[in-house]
Amino acid sequence: MKLSDFDYDYPEALVAQHPLPQRELSRMMVINRSGDDPIHTTVSKLEDYLNAGDVLVLNTTKVLPVRLYGQKESGGAIEVLLLRKAPSLGNQWWCMATHTKRLKNGIVLTFSAELTATICDRNNDEILIDFQCSDDFEATLQKIGLPPLPPYIVRNTVDDYSQSDRSRYQTVFAQHAGSAAAPTAGLHLTDTILNQLRSKGITIAEVVLHVGRDTFQPVRVDSIADHQMHGEELIISQDTADIINKAKEEGRRIIAVGTTSVRALESSWDMDQGKLIAGTQTTQIFITPGYIFRVIDGLLTNFHQPKSTLIMLVSALLTRERVLDLYKAAIHENYRLFSFGDCMLII
Repeated sequence: MKLSDFDYDYPEALVAQHPLPQRELSRMMVINRSGDDPIHTTVSKLEDYLNAGDVLVLNTTKVLPVRLYGQKESGGAIEVLLLRKAPSLGNQWWCMATHTKRLKNGIVLTFSAELTATICDRNNDEILIDFQCSDDFEATLQKIGLPPLPPYIVRNTVDDYSQSDRSRYQTVFAQHAGSAAAPTAGLHLTDTILNQLRSKGITIAEVVLHVGRDTFQPVRVDSIADHQMHGEELIISQDTADIINKAKEEGRRIIAVGTTSVRALESSWDMDQGKLIAGTQTTQIFITPGYIFRVIDGLLTNFHQPKSTLIMLVSALLTRERVLDLYKAAIHENYRLFSFGDCMLII
């Protein structure tokens, strides 16, 4: 399939620049996979569309404020986005940065009085940076770092970032630090909603997939079969594997919250054993139309950018043609788009 097959037009005015005051008041388009007309409601009504016995799967990764602004030794400004921690001692991270080709090994970067760094390696457009911190590294990131909002959410200066950006570009159930972007479908959920679902007999299961560039990187090839994934770390606990496997045996539905939860689950399914396997791995799974889902039966997901790997995954669940029709309907109904926008529930 061609990249252009997943293109669509949208008004820039519908790109949500800020979250709604209340998470659960985001609009939700409910889509039945059997083909019924969509229902327009809000996330606050989620329990009305889930059944007792369903399993709702959350990605409990935690977004760090991994966008850093600093200076090079020459005095030039630099912006760095931390992608993933290197498997080494200390605080070495693979990063993306402005003007990467000009950054040579040994260059020292200064971000604050507490945080400096040295460039020590590169791999294509990623650079390995060794951070030196006079305090706890994560605490320093929380102090001076900024949330890694995507480029279509416009913040022209450091001062444009708000406390709301820090708190709302994070799920209420985030636990495990390591993501360079939020699993945005989960941004709509609240503790109240999750407790309502539990009271109804819906099981909440947790996975971890640390969101990296595979989730947000644009596709730059004409044939989607040529797109290369870099790999993102995921963790499936034994408790979650047991919950999913029992539900599958009993014919109960598995509803993923977000495309990252889908990728974690589908990557961990063992075809030979016919069950979900607990463990930690790096996944490069790329789900496109024609993929046969082994684990999930439904999905809560935001509206995604044209030509993204995310709209391709949703198209694998519904068909490309139907997804584009639904997006056209959402735009007609003035749904808010992308990370801080509204969502759809596919069941």
